[in-house]
Amino acid sequence: MGKVKGGSRMPARQSGFTIVELIAVMVIVGVLAATAIPRFFNRGDFDARSFSDQTLSILRYAQKSAIAKHRFVCATFTANSVALTFGATAACGAGLAGPDGQPAPYFVASANASFTATPAALSFDALGRTYDAAGVALAADRVMSVNGLATTITVEAETGYVR
Repeated sequence: MGKVKGGSRMPARQSGFTIVELIAVMVIVGVLAATAIPRFFNRGDFDARSFSDQTLSILRYAQKSAIAKHRFVCATFTANSVALTFGATAACGAGLAGPDGQPAPYFVASANASFTATPAALSFDALGRTYDAAGVALAADRVMSVNGLATTITVEAETGYVR
């Protein structure tokens, strides 16, 4: 309430935002809306990154499984999936179960992401080295990429290391 002075009331001190503060907040919100919010609605980037990460991890799992089982583990690719099988030769046949008991063959797939070019099948031997589908040791690193990503997945020829 205002104070009474000489019979008249003085208005109470009002508080709030100034017009400059309100405009500054609106500008900040506008910049955030223009840059950050579209990233939340573009699911393709997230799907591509997820598929790339899953492919990287399944190839690492394939190499580790080949070493642990003392058998060949083969990775076959389609445009948007990777499946693992194992066998006594580089021509693998039996499905490989996943690390947490998923039924064989263990695979990853994406409905919304795909490889830039479908990679050729490869296999890992008991020492983790890489071979092509015919059982010939790879002479060069195998590089693959997912549409929409600048990063690549590389399988080193001699060691089979996946990075």
